[in-house]
Amino acid sequence: MSFRESPVSSALGALEPRTGRTTAQVLTYALWPIAILTAVNRVIVKAVNGNITDDFRPVYDAALAFLNRREVYVANFDSVDPHYLYPPSGTLLIAPIAVLDPEKARWLYIGINAVAVVAALYLLLRLFDLSVTSVAAPAVLLAAFSTETVTNTLIFTNINGLLLLGEVLFMMLLLRKRQYWAGAAIGLTIAVKPTLAPLLLLPLVRKEWRVFVTAIGVPVVLTLLALPLSVDPFAFVSHTVPYLLETRDYFNSSIVGNGLYYGLPAGLVVGLRVVFAAMVAVSLWLLWKYYRHDELFFVVTAGGLLLVASFLLASLGQMYYSMMLFPLLMSVVLRNSVMRNWPAWLAAYGFLSYDSWLVGRFPEFGRTLEYLRVTWGWSLLIVVIFAVLVNRYLTAKREGRLADGIDPDFLTSRPSVRTASPATTADVADTH
Repeated sequence: MSFRESPVSSALGALEPRTGRTTAQVLTYALWPIAILTAVNRVIVKAVNGNITDDFRPVYDAALAFLNRREVYVANFDSVDPHYLYPPSGTLLIAPIAVLDPEKARWLYIGINAVAVVAALYLLLRLFDLSVTSVAAPAVLLAAFSTETVTNTLIFTNINGLLLLGEVLFMMLLLRKRQYWAGAAIGLTIAVKPTLAPLLLLPLVRKEWRVFVTAIGVPVVLTLLALPLSVDPFAFVSHTVPYLLETRDYFNSSIVGNGLYYGLPAGLVVGLRVVFAAMVAVSLWLLWKYYRHDELFFVVTAGGLLLVASFLLASLGQMYYSMMLFPLLMSVVLRNSVMRNWPAWLAAYGFLSYDSWLVGRFPEFGRTLEYLRVTWGWSLLIVVIFAVLVNRYLTAKREGRLADGIDPDFLTSRPSVRTASPATTADVADTH
């Protein structure tokens, strides 16, 4: 006599399997509900509640003005409120959002950027050959939506989520030799904000010229389409660009921004920028010389280094730009990753953590910790990458294996080649 298991019994039985689960399976089951609810909380609670900082309102007002044939570039840059800074090509792309009323448009914008972040994380998993069923999937989702960069992107309601998706698509398509499509992906982001423009150095040094056809062509075409539709397109050049070229001393974690805020000597600021620029240059040279054929490692590591250098060394670097470093952070799964050490993740804590370090009893000390942690996080990451690569180079040179690359010997099948010291040689001679 056979008994058929009811659906309820089957469902309940899933809670206690007949065979033991692996640690990875247990972690996967544990992390998924936490990750999903954390993401939902960021989207429908924190983001919908909003904040005094509202990046979306000036964007919506500009889109509405554009659709109604009114002037767009009229911001008063004497205030510290968020300003509308997109070029005419960006205005054209975001204009449809103003078809809705402000509240619904903001909710839609939050949703689009949240979906873009999730899509970018999925593509990153694919890029590193990780499955959605692996423990990495909920871990990455939870980690991303716990960061300041994703949380404040949604709360302040800006476009960083879409920029991240454009970055990951660019890298993936570049690695798959889809040059025109890679250029289109980054070109769409540049049409709105030039945040990812430093990544164009990657196809430049790889001589992938077709990338530039669409990377430059897309924003140019969108600009040409926007010019006759905009009332004041050239005001972007005369009114907005001068402001963009200035260095502001608020909400600016770059070296020069902090230099202005704390009143540091100009020579010290210049010296710090030169030192970090030199470390970046040496690191990029080592990556190009010894890792350009290890394409995934090269693209995500050099790309991340270029972006963090632009945040730290240019005139403006804001904490939530750090979302663009997710591909570099994900490279930790690669055996030769530069992120496999604790100082790298100490740095990541500095520019990713949602923790506040403002100390009520010691306000000056707390403000210093809070304002500088992003800067030292970006700085430490550059130092870590430089130190790892230079150490690999010096070790390989000392062991006489530069011709085979600079990966540590424990990552290769080759035995370590070491030169015996005089004492060791003498000891060996004495035994015969």
